Amino acid sequence: MADDGVRRAVALVTSAYSSYSGCRQYLEDIERARAAVGPDAPRIDKIRRFFNHPGFIEPFAASTRAALARLPADLRDDAHLVFTAHSIPVAMAEASGPGGTSRYVAELTEAAGLVAERADDGTHPWTLAYQSRSGPPSQPWLEPDIRDHLGELSKSGAKAVVVVPVGFVSDHMEVRHDLDVEAAETAESLGLAFARAATPGSDPRFVSMISELVRERLALPDDTPSHDCPADCCRYPGGASRP
Repeated sequence: MADDGVRRAVALVTSAYSSYSGCRQYLEDIERARAAVGPDAPRIDKIRRFFNHPGFIEPFAASTRAALARLPADLRDDAHLVFTAHSIPVAMAEASGPGGTSRYVAELTEAAGLVAERADDGTHPWTLAYQSRSGPPSQPWLEPDIRDHLGELSKSGAKAVVVVPVGFVSDHMEVRHDLDVEAAETAESLGLAFARAATPGSDPRFVSMISELVRERLALPDDTPSHDCPADCCRYPGGASRP
């Protein structure tokens, strides 16, 4: 880009939420790459977080309605909505907001509530669970795991679930394997009717949102910070955050 004379670019980070791995680490990687290029490196601005943007929420609401429609008719009205996102270490989650609060969990909860409200006017109960955890078992990560949560829902009397991967923007392998294979197999073993809502992917509303946020960023004055996060946001002792 520097060789081609590009002086400014806009970065789309595909995480809609605040966390070290979903926001600050990208910013660090960008700055590390710019430093390696030197003074001719382009300025790279990140579009703002979009967890509550209609272009993100509405596609999920539509796919949730479609997933509900795929359930057996006699179980549809009582189905439980389970929203999932990538689990992260508890310490990382607590570092995503001021004073040890978890901006990551708060934003996920807000997004899930908005989707549930628009999908069915809030008539279906919903909960938030997590998937795709990694790392040593001794390190606490956000819970409940989706498979464990399905077991608890079954014990409580649920007969059908719709899983909504609200933490993701596309149907990549973590979504397809963790949900379409592992979670679906767990649901089958428990006798739960199961359907999975699609992620936004190439939905025109999501694509239009990206275009809108790029234009929004380009319209800001040159002295605007290159991202919308507070200076001390999402620092994580396990990462390489710089002052």
